[in-house]
Amino acid sequence: MLLTIDEHSTQSLQDQLTGQLRQAIASADLKSGEKLPPARQLAESLHVNVHTVLRAFQTLRDEGLLEIRRGRGTIVTGSASLLAVPSQLAKQLVDEARQLGLGNTEIRNLLEVHL
Repeated sequence: MLLTIDEHSTQSLQDQLTGQLRQAIASADLKSGEKLPPARQLAESLHVNVHTVLRAFQTLRDEGLLEIRRGRGTIVTGSASLLAVPSQLAKQLVDEARQLGLGNTEIRNLLEVHL
């Protein structure tokens, strides 16, 4: 699983991280029962504050996708089926936009208009 942060994005760091983790669960890159790296370690690798990672984890916990076990780690508990349809639609949108010659920034701007 490769997570990246775009410091120039209009999307918050927490939302970027939450979205990438949600996508990894939807695409089964992260499977139910899999343990995530500790928040502190993940924050260091992404060069973000540990509270940013913890808030992303809490959001996904509230959505039923993660279980946070104090002192024992964070475990994926959610099912990819919850996100399969939106994930597939997003992939189709990106594929079609790229065929029209749009770049990543233009695609993000297009999506942000509809949020």
